[in-house]
Amino acid sequence: MPITTYVFDAYGTLLDVNAAAKSAAAEPDHAALSEVWPALARDWRLKQLQYTWLRAVAGQHCDFWQVTQDGLDWAMEANGLDSSATRKRLLELYWELAAYPEVPAMLKSLKDAGKATAILSNGSPDMLLGAVTSAGIASDLDAVLSVEDVGVFKPADAVYDMVGTQFGCPKEEVLFVSSNGWDAAGAAGYGFQTVWVNRAGEPLDRLYAAPHHVLSDLTTIPEFT
Repeated sequence: MPITTYVFDAYGTLLDVNAAAKSAAAEPDHAALSEVWPALARDWRLKQLQYTWLRAVAGQHCDFWQVTQDGLDWAMEANGLDSSATRKRLLELYWELAAYPEVPAMLKSLKDAGKATAILSNGSPDMLLGAVTSAGIASDLDAVLSVEDVGVFKPADAVYDMVGTQFGCPKEEVLFVSSNGWDAAGAAGYGFQTVWVNRAGEPLDRLYAAPHHVLSDLTTIPEFT
């Protein structure tokens, strides 16, 4: 069955989650970040994700902006940072994350081919609107779907259900793309065709399902038909 609908995770897949820490570290007012920003970015992202999983298991949902702030607070403490001005700046920059270099051309290629495109993200609607607008990719997306509509984080089936509700397509016609191995695995277990964008060259997660394809970036996504 041909793929008609291309669905992307946002953070870390289309948008560079390290960009906020890297950009702030280059600003004179936040020089304390210059040595630790890679570790801060890594810890921030890890805690952000861990908090979504723990809240989902505990039934204690909140929006993604809250876990983003909570994750940053943990990461700053872990890396010996306590500047409220730096915290504020990092959070501001998170609303302006850059897209990875290959993303605009890849999305435009899909739209030129008549394919449906969407984001399916843990992000809250306002965060996602700010991010895709800042990155300049909003016009090449048919939908930006947020877990806030179902009140639980990925990889819950209720989140992946949103794609069929939005587009009316069978699971087999969806290619789901994520930089998170666990997300690509969860979507594969759900029934989507999946791509794991393994930019960091990490090992495969040992889970109940596995991604169908593994790439190092998004350049060749339009070749999946």
